[in-house]
Amino acid sequence: MKTELAEARLIAEIDLDRLPGHVAVIMDGNGRWARKRKLPRIAGHRAGIKAVRQVVEACLRLGVPYLTLYAFSLENWKRPESEVKMLMNLLREYLGKEIGELNRQNIRLRVIGRIHELPKLVQRDLERALSETAQNTGMILTFALNYGARAELIDAVRELVERAQRNGAGLTIDEETLRVHLYTRDMPDPDLLIRTSGEMRVSNFLLWQIAYSEIWVTETLWPDFTQLDLFNAVVEYQRRERRYGGLTQNPTGKDLSKS
Repeated sequence: MKTELAEARLIAEIDLDRLPGHVAVIMDGNGRWARKRKLPRIAGHRAGIKAVRQVVEACLRLGVPYLTLYAFSLENWKRPESEVKMLMNLLREYLGKEIGELNRQNIRLRVIGRIHELPKLVQRDLERALSETAQNTGMILTFALNYGARAELIDAVRELVERAQRNGAGLTIDEETLRVHLYTRDMPDPDLLIRTSGEMRVSNFLLWQIAYSEIWVTETLWPDFTQLDLFNAVVEYQRRERRYGGLTQNPTGKDLSKS
C-alpha cells in the first residue's frame, strides 16, 4: 500500500508532456546483490529479470516510446564460461516466457549489437521473438546484446568504407552520414540514461548517442530496481534544464548566460 501511494505521488509530479522519448538503462549490480545474500551469481542474474519487468511496466504506464537495456556487453565474454552459458540460457528463457506478454502489451522487441556472434540457439530464439513482435506498434524495447559502443562505431565506419568501395565513389563523412550507419539509426538518441549500483561510468554503452543525455545514477542494485525508481529518475530528469550546449532563455526569449 505504501509503495502504491508513493508511486501515485510521483506520477502526479510527472509532466506527461515532457517525458523522455528514449530511456536507456545500464543494468548493474546483479553479482553484488547475490553476494550480499550469499547466493551464487546466477541468482542475481535471475532476480534481475524481475527488474526488467518492473522498468518495462513503468515505461508503459508513463507512455515512454523507447526503452533500451544493456543486457550483455562484448566485455562480458571475459566472465567464466559457466556464467556466460547461464546468461545465454536465461536470455532464451526470458524470450520463451515473455513473447506472449510483449504481444499482449503491444511491445515491439529489437536488438542491437554483434548478434551474429551469439550462440546459434540464441540467434534462433531472438529471430523468432523479433518476428513475432514485429507487427506491434507500441513501445520499442531494445536489448543491447554482445554490444560495445566502440565496436558499433567501428562497424559503422567499415560499412561506410565498403559502400564507397562498391560504388567507386569518394568517402564523405559527417555526423548524419555516420549516424545512419549506427545500430540505432532508426531510433532517437536517449534523453535519459539510468545507471544502477552507484557506479559512475558509462561502460562503453551508446557513446555516440548519449552525447547530450541526462544521466541519473542510483545506488540501488539492479535486482532491487522498481517502478518507483524509474519514476524518481523521470522526476529528476524533468527538474533539469537541457541546453545542448546553448544558453538559458528568459521569458522574453532572449538568451541569458549563467555565470
